[in-house]
Amino acid sequence: MHAMQYEITLPADYDMGFIRERVATRGHLLDDFPGLGLKAFLIRERGDTSPVNQYAPLYLWSDPEGMNTFLRGPGFQGVVDDFGRPEVQHWNGLRYREGAASGVLPRTAVRRLERIPDTVGPAVAMEAALEESRRLSEAPGAVATALAVDPRHWELLHFTLWEHEPPAVPGDRYEVLHLSSPERDRLRRGEQG
Repeated sequence: MHAMQYEITLPADYDMGFIRERVATRGHLLDDFPGLGLKAFLIRERGDTSPVNQYAPLYLWSDPEGMNTFLRGPGFQGVVDDFGRPEVQHWNGLRYREGAASGVLPRTAVRRLERIPDTVGPAVAMEAALEESRRLSEAPGAVATALAVDPRHWELLHFTLWEHEPPAVPGDRYEVLHLSSPERDRLRRGEQG
């Protein structure tokens, strides 16, 4: 599994209805994309739970070829044409698990990025993160959880899809506008590597 995300931060007065319409009319185009485990079309709107308006889709790829094909294709070029070329973050998968509410359409996602301090061994930090990921996947309302690492920056990505508003868990909260999951069944379950 490979995780990938880009964030498009929009002006404070931006009409997020444009992003909602974009996803409503184009989101289905990835519903059968080869190599894509799942894509959560995520937004945050400036207000009580977010300091910014943002479109920030997150992808879990079942193979790197699918990710590379997407980045070279017309779908990503459309993002570049409309918003400029975003920085694309990517992480190597450590764990994926369907949650207690697997099969339910998620409405909310929580993403937390965690830097591994220089004073903490990578194995220690990853083991603690794996345990947290296990607990989250068993929480009521959890649809799916993913944990991944960027070893260049020693950063962990914690990502959970939720049926409704999640319990008090740390991280950025997003609304899920659409979920494309053509190869979700091909995402390797459990710990990876």
